[in-house]
Amino acid sequence: MYLPQEIIRKKRDKGELTADEIRFFVRGIPTGETTEGQIAALAMAVYFNDMTMDERVAFTLAMRDSGDVLEWKSLNLPGPVMDKHSTGGVGDVISLLLGPMIAACGGFVPMISGRGLGHTGGTLDKFDSIPGYTTVPDNDLFRKVVKEVGVAIIGQTASLAPADKRFYGIRDVTGTVESVAMITGSILSKKLAAGLDVLAMDVKAGSGAFMPTYEKSVELAESIVAVGNGAGTLTSALLTDMNESLAPAAGNAVEVRCAIDYLTGKSRPARLHEVNMALCAEMLVLGKLAADETEARAKLQASLDSGEAADRFGRMVAALGGPADLMQNPDNYLEKAPIIVPVPALQSGYAATTNCRALGLAVVALGGGRTRPQDPIDFAVGLTALAELGQRIEAGQPLAFVHARTEAAAQRAIADVQAAYTIAATAPAANPIVYRTIRP
Repeated sequence: MYLPQEIIRKKRDKGELTADEIRFFVRGIPTGETTEGQIAALAMAVYFNDMTMDERVAFTLAMRDSGDVLEWKSLNLPGPVMDKHSTGGVGDVISLLLGPMIAACGGFVPMISGRGLGHTGGTLDKFDSIPGYTTVPDNDLFRKVVKEVGVAIIGQTASLAPADKRFYGIRDVTGTVESVAMITGSILSKKLAAGLDVLAMDVKAGSGAFMPTYEKSVELAESIVAVGNGAGTLTSALLTDMNESLAPAAGNAVEVRCAIDYLTGKSRPARLHEVNMALCAEMLVLGKLAADETEARAKLQASLDSGEAADRFGRMVAALGGPADLMQNPDNYLEKAPIIVPVPALQSGYAATTNCRALGLAVVALGGGRTRPQDPIDFAVGLTALAELGQRIEAGQPLAFVHARTEAAAQRAIADVQAAYTIAATAPAANPIVYRTIRP
């Protein structure tokens, strides 16, 4: 028998908690047996004194086991169960491309996604912009779609990692979010509850990233890879660039349209394509669906060229209640903003830097994101045709197009986008798209 206060005291005094102590403490989080004050105290002790990798693994598994853990063995799937998770950014539409492409290459992707908060967009909000698509199917339908289509992208149910939901809420209001140990546990407990064989992490670095510095992004990536593998799931992480929007579009319906254009071959923006291919290839190699990266990339390209990946996306949408002809007729279903206006560049030169976070916040200000979890979202608004870093721009040429509900909102967004870009006389040195890969 343990006492929560003794566990807190041990961590306060820089002790290492045992797996049993961690399990005992976490077990009381969803039931309320562990009080809010005790959770806050432990979070602050961990914030200051950190956790060893063994503690992080035990913490992650305890959080995972606080609710349902999905199992896929009974479905006898002919391939590995796999997923990817991104730490979030602007114009990050990868999940919509990766899920169907991995499915087309023989993987099974039960992707449980989140909503947007702050400047980062959420995958679920993008799917909510597709009329009829249900992000909260019952478990039987979820399993059926994963088995038959190979991919289902849905929302987190209350029964998955419930300890994390309460723990995160308390960290949020007690200034203890920025702990790599606890962030690792929060991300992985939710992902591992999906019963994965393989996980690829996309950890962002740059002005639009969740982690404040490149070094912190590396630390998080290394922690996730060590803990994911320690918890029994093959895990790799890619550090990718978020100094500018990943896709040339940021918003909800505009990003879904971007994903459809990518899958159907209408338009494949280079940076988006490279990050997507790198993550997909990493998953195929980890899951033994390809011998090496070269073979993986060839299979992935074939899934696009043959139309198979686009077909999987369309089938998933239809199976989860969306329109059967979304891929053919997106304009019939995706909401369009009444006001679409260019953002004129204030001077000539090269797009040298963007404050990527500010671009995300411009989308939020248009109504396309949230400042509080309960805020409603306007799916039609956002930014498109965002100028890429290094691009030559003449004064008066568009840096982007604003999609807005009202004239006042459009004018405010124009000013926000102009302020987010620095125009310089010389072209900047290009940022790497993928900085590095961290493998087990």
